[in-house]
Amino acid sequence: MPRPHGFAYTQRPDGTVLITHQGRAAGTLRGPRAEEFLAEVESGDAQLVMARWTGAYKHGNERTARNHPRNRG
Repeated sequence: MPRPHGFAYTQRPDGTVLITHQGRAAGTLRGPRAEEFLAEVESGDAQLVMARWTGAYKHGNERTARNHPRNRG
């Protein structure tokens, strides 16, 4: 499974965190969730953390599901 890429985040002066994926908004975090996100991003792989928090990551079963007989269409 390829590593996630193309994510970026911006921390605004009011404490809000905006997460983007390839230049498009993928999520906005405020308050305690923003603080928790920032702490996790500092301690781990930032791209993977942002992918998890936005839900924009692959689970690894997409190819299997696409090749299933009922999905071949």
